[in-house]
Amino acid sequence: MSKSIPASALLLRAASLALLLLAAGCKPAAAPPGGFPPAAVNVMTVEPKDLPVTYEYTAQTLGYRDVEVRARVTGILQHRNYKEGSVVRKGESLFTIDPAPFQVALVRAEADLAVAEARLAKSRRDVTRLKPVVEAKAVSQKELDDATAAEQVSEAEVKSARARVNEAKLNLEYTRVESPIAGIASRAVVSEGALVSGPSVLLTTVTQTNPMYVIFGIPDRENLALRHDVEAGRLKLPADGRFKASVRLADGSTYAHAGTVNFTDVRISAQTGTSEARAELPNANGVLRAGQFVRIVLSGAVRPGAIVVPQRAVLDSPAGKFVYVVNAESKAEPRPVEAGDWSGDGWVINSGLKAGERVIVDGVMKIGPGAPVQAGDPAAAKPPAGAPAAEKPPAKPAAAAAKK
Repeated sequence: MSKSIPASALLLRAASLALLLLAAGCKPAAAPPGGFPPAAVNVMTVEPKDLPVTYEYTAQTLGYRDVEVRARVTGILQHRNYKEGSVVRKGESLFTIDPAPFQVALVRAEADLAVAEARLAKSRRDVTRLKPVVEAKAVSQKELDDATAAEQVSEAEVKSARARVNEAKLNLEYTRVESPIAGIASRAVVSEGALVSGPSVLLTTVTQTNPMYVIFGIPDRENLALRHDVEAGRLKLPADGRFKASVRLADGSTYAHAGTVNFTDVRISAQTGTSEARAELPNANGVLRAGQFVRIVLSGAVRPGAIVVPQRAVLDSPAGKFVYVVNAESKAEPRPVEAGDWSGDGWVINSGLKAGERVIVDGVMKIGPGAPVQAGDPAAAKPPAGAPAAEKPPAKPAAAAAKK
């Protein structure tokens, strides 16, 4: 028969157990935190610096001088005296027009000159003979005046005959069609045996390729933007606007020699909306050829004190572009900015940021205006180039994993 335990004894045991627990230092569990931790973001500190600026355009090469070779006289083309596509010297004979008719014309003109000179000599003798006779009153003054007039007419005829002789000599020289400049002669347009009707017929062209011109067009919109940046002090152009020019060829390689821009037209083309500009480059080795399509890169301009932020840090909103800046309370503050040109993979910020401010670069999708953030360095987030990868812990044996 079991005995019942009195209620007073049970209360005594419960009190004793509570005292033992307190003596052992047992504490109740803490309550979980009530908010989220700050978002981890990477930031960059704004550091203004001078930024070199380059401009790139589609361009085409053009000979330094491109001259059309034409005959000055009419005749039959007798010989072609050069090799097509070869280098010719200034004054070198390129074509020969049949000189025979011009040689005959020269002989005729020389004969006419001889006749005129003979008449002049007779007129002078007549005047010389009549002067003393007139003084002696043997002949009238009219006869002397007629002889003097005949002498003057003969002198004029001699001058005209000499001019015709010089013209005939000149035409005979023009049968030798010479190159007006040194350069590369193109193909002959007219073949031997054809009738050449003077300057109206093109025979060939000669192009001087050293130095070489590169022609390109600058859009009017870019011209205006460049002018506004210069006026606002955001851009500094090279002295006298003489940009340094380098050329990228069709295969992607860069031409070895650089030049300078030496001409910019003030007119805007109604067809293309661009203003023509020209650069001059040395071409002693003949790599550049007239008519090539290339890319021209202009350098020499500088943006003083420019601020550049990565493209991923610039966001769009209905009011325009903005970035997140970490303020003094370590919270994300949206900052409207005016973005300018591209520079590599970043935006040039014309206004909205100051030196020393911290711009959030990575993690912008995890935050909102006023959100607390924990800032880090974006450079520290990436391992340095060439650094060894972190070692992974060794895998546990299958048997040990099964026991656990």
